[in-house]
Amino acid sequence: MAEASKIMPGDLPDWIQEAEKALANGETIDVPEQKEVSIKFGKGLVGEPFTSKNGHELVEVKIPNADKDDHTPWASFVISPKMIHDNKFGKGVWMKLPEDGTTKVSKPVILGEKEDGKKEWGNDVREVPNTELKEMMESYKTRERDSLLGNLDEKKQEAAKQPVKPKPEKAKNKGMEK
Repeated sequence: MAEASKIMPGDLPDWIQEAEKALANGETIDVPEQKEVSIKFGKGLVGEPFTSKNGHELVEVKIPNADKDDHTPWASFVISPKMIHDNKFGKGVWMKLPEDGTTKVSKPVILGEKEDGKKEWGNDVREVPNTELKEMMESYKTRERDSLLGNLDEKKQEAAKQPVKPKPEKAKNKGMEK
């Protein structure tokens, strides 16, 4: 019976059989390069590692809201901490994901109100393409920022319109006079 449970060469998929033949003949196998998406973000978005029900070590990564006026809870996703790497400068982290893959993103949403007046929360879970996940994580790069250098002429004109306040005279120290 032990012999019946062995895998016969005919049972293997064709691509495995072809790869074994190529390796036996000393040929190299060309594995198509998988395109990846590099996502850079701050260390503060990475939560504490935890162990899943399956025994896998995971970490939760928060996704900041793209709109700074949006005060709803942030979305998040879970990933292996081995995939997150420290930036060489120490202030940020980065990770690589397959470009054609997807990631499950969860966002807390209000479902309604309970009888006691408290809000009832649920999670909106959806699959997001990794390219879109990169845009979500790096939305801080596209935000409109007011730069002093960009508005320098306007700031100079505003300063010219302001009335000049005279500087208060310093009080003289009477003990030092002779």
